[in-house]
Amino acid sequence: MKKNIKLFSALLIGSTLILTACSKNDDPVAATTYYQGGDQMGRPAINTVFVTAADKDVFNATTPSAMGAAFQSKFQTQLMALNPGYTTNLLGLDAATFTGVLATDVLTASTTGVTTFYDGTNVLTGRTLGDDVIDVELTLIFGGPTGGSNPQLTSDHVNGNDKPFLAAFPYEAAPW
Repeated sequence: MKKNIKLFSALLIGSTLILTACSKNDDPVAATTYYQGGDQMGRPAINTVFVTAADKDVFNATTPSAMGAAFQSKFQTQLMALNPGYTTNLLGLDAATFTGVLATDVLTASTTGVTTFYDGTNVLTGRTLGDDVIDVELTLIFGGPTGGSNPQLTSDHVNGNDKPFLAAFPYEAAPW
């Protein structure tokens, strides 16, 4: 019987210590988690070039379906400041139409056809690692109706990756 009382007392004391150690935290300041979105970059350089510093936060918080209405005219103002002689581009898009496409900053992708940023025929049907996106964008902004106007402004002169891309997953070139 004494043995049972000792065991019961030990269990009671141990339980009390455990329950006391696991008591509720009465700290009145609850932890708050904040999430912050980064830059929207569906198409490289569009946000960087066409969104003014004053509009960055608003642009990055705008859903793509509302971007065109909210930013097309501002993009057109930026386009005309960059290229006052802009009439149409290689795709035949006038300033209002072109900036409407740009203002909805999403990367579209074809699930049934060629995937490319621009290959001379297919336009904005996706993007492969080897697509020279910046040259395409510069050509559409500065190249005029034939793509040949302002040749000094239609290329960044970076004509490929420093190492070849892989033919199989993960496709990215090995690091140096």
